Amino acid sequence: MTTNIEIIERNRSFDGEQLRIKHQSQTLNCEMIFALYLPPQSTTKKVPVLWWLSGLTCNDQNFVTKAGSQRIAAELGIATIAPDTSPRGDDVPDDENKAWDFGLGAGFYINATQAPFDKNYRMYDYVQSELPTLIAKEFGDKIDSTRQSISGHSMGGHGALTLAIRNPEQYRSVSAFSPSCAPTQCAWGEKAFGHYFGDDKTLWAEHDTCALIAARGFDKPILVEQGLADNFLTNQLKPELLEDACKNANVSLTVNRREGYDHSYYFISTFFENHLRYHAKYLAT
Repeated sequence: MTTNIEIIERNRSFDGEQLRIKHQSQTLNCEMIFALYLPPQSTTKKVPVLWWLSGLTCNDQNFVTKAGSQRIAAELGIATIAPDTSPRGDDVPDDENKAWDFGLGAGFYINATQAPFDKNYRMYDYVQSELPTLIAKEFGDKIDSTRQSISGHSMGGHGALTLAIRNPEQYRSVSAFSPSCAPTQCAWGEKAFGHYFGDDKTLWAEHDTCALIAARGFDKPILVEQGLADNFLTNQLKPELLEDACKNANVSLTVNRREGYDHSYYFISTFFENHLRYHAKYLAT
């Protein structure tokens, strides 16, 4: 192991290891931390990996401490990687009012073009390129980088869907919990994209799942989990727009609407096993 990374936490879990890892990101121009679970099978062979992208206000720890992912990941022999949700550090620009829906903890998995955010807010490149390259270099004896899938929640569901659609050769499958399906048509996205991209609506469309499907199509099925007691369902998430876009483009979409479930990790932990088993079918050798 080289000095490119520092393992700052290591916990045994279901005979595998839950790691927390620090490194200097050249893409984001700051120090970053991500979480990696290595299932027990990784001690004897390379295993596939599921990327998990978290939502607004989260960091690398929300998923690994609340989703209950380690048990099923250990059973199926799948590594999981949970990056942070934005660049971090005292020098990284934030919302001027410290709002929770923009800036730190709200990187939206895009590459900002507007100052002062363009120096650090390049989460798209970080997740799609820099971090996979680092994983292949540092854990190439344990993780099979040819077998990757992606999922996420809320803002991270948006990130998972847009990354998968734009990089169909990289991810074998995609799913999302409560994704922001059309950020160009909701307050979260309008605020973030306005600051990160300015008025260039062509860039907005490149990071909007519904717009991408209309423009490019998608040749893989999409699985979405949505709680019907989610406070953000009507104004921010808008799964009906995703259903319309997929129908018009003949893209296979399953939306599981769950009565009584909200936007929290109680919801995610209830159905995450279903999603990982779904991805396991595509990640098999």
